[in-house]
Amino acid sequence: MGAIDTAARRPYGHGGDIWGSRERWGADIVDFSANTNPLGMPAAAREAASRALETADRYPDPHCRELTAAIAGHEGVDASSILCGNGAADLIWRLMAALRPKTVLVCAPTFSEYAQAARAAGAVVRELALSEQNGFAVDMSLIDAIDESVDVVFLCSPNNPTGRTIAPDVLEAIERKCREAGALLALDECFLGFVADGASRSRVRAAAAGTGLIVFRAFTKLYGMAGLRLGYVVSGDVELTARMYAAGPPWAVSSIAQAAGRAALGDAAFVDRTRGLVAGERPRIAGAFEDIGCAVVPSEANYLLLKCPVADMAERMAARGVIVRPCATFGGLSSAYIRVAVRTPEENDRLIDAARAALAGEEGMEAPWQSR
Repeated sequence: MGAIDTAARRPYGHGGDIWGSRERWGADIVDFSANTNPLGMPAAAREAASRALETADRYPDPHCRELTAAIAGHEGVDASSILCGNGAADLIWRLMAALRPKTVLVCAPTFSEYAQAARAAGAVVRELALSEQNGFAVDMSLIDAIDESVDVVFLCSPNNPTGRTIAPDVLEAIERKCREAGALLALDECFLGFVADGASRSRVRAAAAGTGLIVFRAFTKLYGMAGLRLGYVVSGDVELTARMYAAGPPWAVSSIAQAAGRAALGDAAFVDRTRGLVAGERPRIAGAFEDIGCAVVPSEANYLLLKCPVADMAERMAARGVIVRPCATFGGLSSAYIRVAVRTPEENDRLIDAARAALAGEEGMEAPWQSR
């Protein structure tokens, strides 16, 4: 049989396509394009997933009852406010299919699935360009873009690909403006677990307590479960979550993912080790890239957005066996930008070595947010 014509399919606009990378660059690659946990999946989750294979001949629980109860206990909210899905992306698309909004507001740059799901649902997408001068921080400028014509506002904290969180006072003001305008605030917290004080900054409990705010979270990144596909939303609007459930197939979450998710939630030590690793390695990577002439956007997540002095940095590094995320597909970013994940110290050494080799002899640069 011939090779599959992947070019004829919908373009894949994310990191983590190691199969496509291997086709082009060979098997000896290290993937820094997907910003998942450098430690992989917790051992308890792997063991639970393995045990769950024994019952894989049966349909999974369509309502994820045990998993939902475990998430509710973990988040300190009522189980009725939680809906599980096949990763956060599945739930983003379900939200748009359920609401069919006319106008959706997103920032640029940010995660592309917000706009793609909105357009697929027939919405007009307005993009607010974040300021490069301000390091692409979400600030009070967003307030003026929210009015009665906007149905949904998507925000991501920490934002992807910048790694920047939204300041609490800014987020509070945005929430207030959304309530006044009658817009739903859809807040993506999928990377907040990597932030040291993320639990205190989460808006999960506020979302569970009322309407007008829905929060997305996922096991994909923090618990290294990208291949199992598991995420959830928290919302006090049970009618909305019921519509989201009805907007897709009933068995969105496999029994294996449900079992792994329950086990992962009980491993607090794994999360602590992850945060410690990221907190130690992220500044080391940032410093190394600054030393070779790249500008680094301040990040609180497990990845870094870099502005490089050459437009083909991703290609240069791939030729050296290191795959990074080219960022020209993100709104508001040029081909000079790449995103790199924080991985293990040994892998990060290979990243740094490849970057040094890729930029040997190139002149460095200073980004606008560093020159103020």
